[in-house]
Amino acid sequence: MSERREELPARPDEIKDVPVIPGDAVIFPHMIVPFVLTEPGLLKAVEEALSRDRLVAVVAVKDPRSERKELYRHGTLCLILRASRVELDRVRIVVQGLSRVRILSFLKEEPFLVARVQQLTETFSPDREAEALAANIRQMFGRVVELSPYLPGELRGLVENLEDPGMLADLSVAHLNVPHAEKQALLEILDVKERLHRAVRLLAEQLEVLELGQRIQAEVRDRMEKAQKEYYLREQLKVIRKELGETEGVEAEVEELREKLEKKALPDLVRREAEKELQKLSRTHPASAEYTVIRNYLDWILDLPWLESTEEHLDLAEAERILDEDHYDLEKVKKRILEYLAVRKLNPEMKGPILCFLGPPGVGKTSLGRSIARALGRRFWRISLGGVRDEAEIRGHRRTYVGAMPGRIIQALRRVGVNNPVLMLDEIDKIGADFRGDPAAALLEVLDPEQNREFSDHYLELPFDLSRVIFIATANVLDTIPAPLRDRMEIIEIPGYTEEEKLHIARRYLVPRQLREHGLRASQLRFTDSALRRIIVYYTREAGVRQLEREIGAVCRAVAREVAEGKTAGTRISVRNLEEYLGPPKYLPEITERVRVPGVAVGLAWTPAGGEVLFVEAARMKGSRKLILTGQLGEVMRESAEAAFTYVRSHAEELGIDEEVLAGSDFHIHVPSGAIPKDGPSAGVTILTALVSLLTGRTVRPEVAMTGEITLRGLVLPVGGIKEKVLAARRYGLKEVILPRRNEKDLREIPEEARRALRFHLVSRVEEIFPLVFPGWPRRPHKK
Repeated sequence: MSERREELPARPDEIKDVPVIPGDAVIFPHMIVPFVLTEPGLLKAVEEALSRDRLVAVVAVKDPRSERKELYRHGTLCLILRASRVELDRVRIVVQGLSRVRILSFLKEEPFLVARVQQLTETFSPDREAEALAANIRQMFGRVVELSPYLPGELRGLVENLEDPGMLADLSVAHLNVPHAEKQALLEILDVKERLHRAVRLLAEQLEVLELGQRIQAEVRDRMEKAQKEYYLREQLKVIRKELGETEGVEAEVEELREKLEKKALPDLVRREAEKELQKLSRTHPASAEYTVIRNYLDWILDLPWLESTEEHLDLAEAERILDEDHYDLEKVKKRILEYLAVRKLNPEMKGPILCFLGPPGVGKTSLGRSIARALGRRFWRISLGGVRDEAEIRGHRRTYVGAMPGRIIQALRRVGVNNPVLMLDEIDKIGADFRGDPAAALLEVLDPEQNREFSDHYLELPFDLSRVIFIATANVLDTIPAPLRDRMEIIEIPGYTEEEKLHIARRYLVPRQLREHGLRASQLRFTDSALRRIIVYYTREAGVRQLEREIGAVCRAVAREVAEGKTAGTRISVRNLEEYLGPPKYLPEITERVRVPGVAVGLAWTPAGGEVLFVEAARMKGSRKLILTGQLGEVMRESAEAAFTYVRSHAEELGIDEEVLAGSDFHIHVPSGAIPKDGPSAGVTILTALVSLLTGRTVRPEVAMTGEITLRGLVLPVGGIKEKVLAARRYGLKEVILPRRNEKDLREIPEEARRALRFHLVSRVEEIFPLVFPGWPRRPHKK
């Protein structure tokens, strides 16, 4: 190989055809880099370059580990300064970067790559900012050299003496331990000032990593020295105490644990395991990490109520009194709870069902669990499962992990101090599974009376008897609870409250509690029944009473301030002065306003928070019979809309609809509150009514709401959630409700107050709906 070293000047923007050498590293202009080449194709590329102008393009490989060597489109035009054959099939070359190039195209691939490249021109406008950036780079690079064991000290002087800003940015980054892609990105930047900014950022990041590493090393070194010193002093202290005849601290701690173990009532298996761990603790040095792990484990064993329990005093009359005292109405729920308690009284060893209270927020599910514990004379603890996605939250972590702890079940038992409490598993429908496991699967063992006699927590790895624990779960919806877990529980539905029930609850429970919490006496604040009714109707819209209690609390806070400031000795809240404390009403009657035009119908929907009123709007425009559906509707609800549209088209004549209008129009069905997902078949009759209203020009009577699924033949099929839907209609001030005839049996579940206030129409076909919602609808015979 030739050894000439003359340098060929590179002209910017010149296009050349040169051999390409793929590189595992990024080469910048002005750098001199050695290569060792072994591939036959690359050896021929070098020979070709030496026989011509000694120029090659060195281009970095995107992923050096990949078998497919994909190249970047930018590289460096290099001059081969030296080439020497090390062995028969190995050549060592030294190249010097000349300029940045961009590959325009590849001319050939065999026996080596040849590319047409264009030399690129840098752009630079010198100013004070560029000078400041360059000075910053020199300073930071010097600090990097000081902290980096892999960089020679001569580099600091080399970089400090560079005057060219572009060369300064290139060479400072070229010697940094930064990702391959970052260096390539810098190579592709032609604006020198932008390159200086990028170099400053990369240097700052590298400097931060190096300084953090140095600080960590210093801390580790200090800890090691401290540990060695402590070990030496402890050994001396041990000898001194032994000579003085004093008991060593560790021995005193072990002796204390041994005394606790002797006094603690434990199952035989647990006692043997504890004694084995205590023996291991006595042989472990207190400075080791294992000592703390064993000590914590023994503390958990000694604190858990393995055999401790509260004595149960079950009086059904007292239990009924407590339930009535704590909760208004809920007769069906109370009846089931009393039956449950009666069976426990007759058979204390009963493997009873796991009760699950299902209902919207704020109806008293959690407080029912407290009442059951009170009636049984047992301790109560609430475990919130909302958002739990880690199986270890239920089963615990194994002791091999740092900071390991038992699961929430064992933690709750340690806190209550007995093995027969009432544990409330709150929001059991909010648990979910991810890469850390499925908490619902772990709960299967907890809630199965046949399995939980020997529940094994991963931290304890000892069987704990959960059969004496009464588990009560709460949920808003059933759909998200896995079927095997749902099968282990008895579902008790708790519906929403009527207006009259809310009034009684506010008067008996909410107002006295808020007065007590805000430091007020009954003589200082009094609510009239009309004021409470107005709060219920115009300031809250919920199935439960949680928001109602917040609004009452807001009035109490305002009055408490007046009393504290001496402005009043007592306040009477009535309809007249209510807005002074709560502001204007939040919910106003809107049904009449919204159904004043044709194409709008009122439906009823079920939600996890209770029943809701649903408006369905239909509009027509010129088109070709296309149906547009909006309002974030689910697949089932979309199919109901399509079924309704098909029914209208197929029965246009008997409905009095002009078929030419149908053929030349597009229809848009929208369900407002578009940000809330909606699904289910029960809006079928509402969508059909809205379409008929639009096409016949008739407005729907504003006091009527409806629910039901429809078929293409005009049948009205039964739907679920009737009780919640009817209560929602009552809450919104509606007068009549249209229901499927096969839902007649569900009317028995509706409170008497709501049944008296509403008029129910039971239908089995859609033709029966139109005379009920459109005044003056003509009676036409149905075509089968």
